[in-house]
Amino acid sequence: MINPAISIRDLSVSYGEVDALIDASLDLPESKVVGLVGMNGSGKSTLFKAIMGMVKATSGEIRVFGEDPVLARRKGSIAYVPQSEEIDWSFPLSVGDVVLMGRFGKMGPTRRASAQDHAAVEEALARVELSEYSNRQIGQLSGGQRKRAFLARAIAQEAKILLLDEPFAGVDKKSEVTIIRLIKKLANQGVTVLVSTHDLITLPQLADESILLMRRVLMHDTTQKVLQPNNLALAFGIDVLGRGDAT
Repeated sequence: MINPAISIRDLSVSYGEVDALIDASLDLPESKVVGLVGMNGSGKSTLFKAIMGMVKATSGEIRVFGEDPVLARRKGSIAYVPQSEEIDWSFPLSVGDVVLMGRFGKMGPTRRASAQDHAAVEEALARVELSEYSNRQIGQLSGGQRKRAFLARAIAQEAKILLLDEPFAGVDKKSEVTIIRLIKKLANQGVTVLVSTHDLITLPQLADESILLMRRVLMHDTTQKVLQPNNLALAFGIDVLGRGDAT
């Protein structure tokens, strides 16, 4: 692969005596949606945090567009939407305020929002179909709407790589359809999207290729091949799709 968006070589991450990732290697192509599949505890969230430079690797190397992950994050080249946001949902923060946070890296030291920043926020809210909720307090949104709001924050940042951790968990069908449609459109516009999900039924319509993770990268191939029962059994030990013998 020539000039991958993300290149990882022999990455290991440990929390004390617990090995979260072991010698994981992969290359993510530009302008693609790539699924990340694995059971709870397989290292998916750790992989995201390592790519963001939020956890320190025990060994190995990560390059984001050829750069150190921390530098790429400071430049705003990469955005991370975690499975759940650790915020005070009662805090008087509007949806528009949350999305505007994605523009902070472009505001300079004064942190004053320009007309361009406000325009980016309006566009991002429109893309996730939340324009009418811009002034609503963030805690008043449904689970699916909250996911869309934080996705809008990443879009407003204009990052070229999006890391989405379980974006379909606890969302309504409308939000799921909106998020899938938007992810595919972003990839068509040149954004690389790595998305972890337990929704293996939806994955084929979302991602052309997927990664099977169980602390190590067990497989990186087309989504169709990764979801074959004998391959899923490597990570899950059972036929999670119920399509026959997984042994």
